[in-house]
Amino acid sequence: MEPVRRHDKRSLETIPVGSLGLIPLTGCEQIGQEIDYYLTQWRAEREGEHKNSLAFAGYQRPTYIVDCDLPRFGTGEGKGMLNQSVRGMDLYILVDVVNYSKTYRLFGEQNHMSPDDHYQNLKRAIAAVGGKARRITVIMPYLYEGRQHKRSMRESLDCAIALQELVRMGVDNIITFDAHDPRVQNAIPLSGFDTVQASYQFIKGLLRHVEGLHIDSQHMMVISPDEGGMKRAVYIANVLGLDMGMFYKRRDYTQVVGGKNPIIAHEFLGSSVEGKDMIIIDDMISSGESVLDVAKGLKERGASRIFVFSTFGLFTAGLSQFDKAYEDHLIDKVLTTNLIYQTPELLSRPWYISCSMSKYIAYIIDTLNHDSSISDLLNPVARIQNIVQRYNDGGLKIIE
Repeated sequence: MEPVRRHDKRSLETIPVGSLGLIPLTGCEQIGQEIDYYLTQWRAEREGEHKNSLAFAGYQRPTYIVDCDLPRFGTGEGKGMLNQSVRGMDLYILVDVVNYSKTYRLFGEQNHMSPDDHYQNLKRAIAAVGGKARRITVIMPYLYEGRQHKRSMRESLDCAIALQELVRMGVDNIITFDAHDPRVQNAIPLSGFDTVQASYQFIKGLLRHVEGLHIDSQHMMVISPDEGGMKRAVYIANVLGLDMGMFYKRRDYTQVVGGKNPIIAHEFLGSSVEGKDMIIIDDMISSGESVLDVAKGLKERGASRIFVFSTFGLFTAGLSQFDKAYEDHLIDKVLTTNLIYQTPELLSRPWYISCSMSKYIAYIIDTLNHDSSISDLLNPVARIQNIVQRYNDGGLKIIE
């Protein structure tokens, strides 16, 4: 974790909505502790004339984590239990629905938790609160069923149903990161829904770990691996002053394999990539086949170094194909966040850079607890340009 510096503290003079409470559910223990670390340090050092008033009661505490248990019966059924009062609290519930490392006993067998299990745990925690909290905010970095966001035939709209269910249970705000399609918020148009980008953390991670980058349109380019990710690629390209290109997937619509039309080829649209460093940006790496196909296509067109930015590194098909791509000089670095579970094997890979979002989430929680605007946190243009300037001036320490 980064050390807490004085200039990191935000000017928050408004009265808090309520006493702050953080509930990291099963699978979020580590990131929950990191967020709690920043919150406790900032609030211990923050000086305010109203700090000792009744409105600020419980403002400074040794921890903001609420003791929550989610035990299971032998049948696999579970329940949520809060071991302390949350009456009048401003609660932030943190859930990682794709942490498959967590297990529970099911008729004597070890059963790995699925996204459905994590979502049920979230509902159990909300039910245990019993409507006694002043406000409930769910921080769900990987949006549950976010990939099932639209209907193209007779099929379920799982993400919309889940969002409506959470709102009916009393959730006031839902904060997610890089939603697969943010238009899913149309399911809950009268409730709070924010989708946050990790753009600043990606650029910071790249600049901190890679030397000799020339961040201009002659030496670098941003690539969207498909038409769905154009918006995030356009944002990064515009902020950094780079050109961008796009691949689109040419599919065989005459057949269905594994529930979808197979991809025949990745076709490229854009200017010349020859001799330029590439930033491929996407919301998630699932199996990794698509992003590696894109990297191969760029190398065939004469691209130099290739860096992959992805908010969620799922790596559902394992790491071996990325190891081979690294050995074959197809990719140079892959950057994903700590918003979801990262295996120890992934963290040990020479091609991998982990971008911590713990401090960023702590900023968001701290600001929202004071009912202040998070607009500047959601649009980090000034911070991106500042860190690029520091890199160009040689004032940014490179981590080997």
